[in-house]
Amino acid sequence: MNKKKDYSITKWFGANLAELLSDKIKVVYPEFDGPSYILEIKKESVGLTYSNRVELHADKLHKYLPRKYSDAVKILVSILGEENPNETGMFKYYYWVMPIGKFVEKYGLDYYDISITAIEEITKRNTGEYAIRPFIRKYPKKTIKIMEKWARSDDFHLRRLASEGLRPKLPWSKKLDTFVEKPQHVFKILDLLIDDTSKFVQKSVANNLTDYIKVNKDAALKYIEKYSDNESKNTKWIIKYATRKMY
Repeated sequence: MNKKKDYSITKWFGANLAELLSDKIKVVYPEFDGPSYILEIKKESVGLTYSNRVELHADKLHKYLPRKYSDAVKILVSILGEENPNETGMFKYYYWVMPIGKFVEKYGLDYYDISITAIEEITKRNTGEYAIRPFIRKYPKKTIKIMEKWARSDDFHLRRLASEGLRPKLPWSKKLDTFVEKPQHVFKILDLLIDDTSKFVQKSVANNLTDYIKVNKDAALKYIEKYSDNESKNTKWIIKYATRKMY
């Protein structure tokens, strides 16, 4: 990411975002100390990167929301508003949801069911691809089953999350090593998405395979070979995009 683009993102995650979130929260939780939250963000966000600002917001929300995690998450989910009906706009119109995802990622790991439900709602507006990763690491079998369910969903946001959350080399995220040596569970989910009609989902599946070409090339190429003669235009596009850097 170039510095100019980074700044254009970063500037939206300062006191202006604190004001926006405070206004939304106070509607459902009037006790929220908005002035203190806004002031601390204003002081402490100076010089921070975009990702560090997102985490700062999550930390301050944790400070000023109810101490009981289930109560805090209930408040945050209640302010999400209408779902994003489009494949685009997740960052342009729903950028303000990012600290909520970080909140769940950072503070919700011991509250599996509550957090998974929150991630489902978050990804319908913004994305749960970062928040889901600690849960994959700590509860791999349990979370894979949930992601198989998402892969079968009528909601393209959830189908995309089933793929995007499992990418081993997701940008701006720590490498996910959980299934690198034995990616069969991941590939089983990709099987459910390999002919998806949504370009949003197709691109995620292709990028997932591109990642696996980098981290476990033999397994990835064997998987791709399985679909090399598939006549579906959706599958052909996914395979072509996944292997674009190989030729």
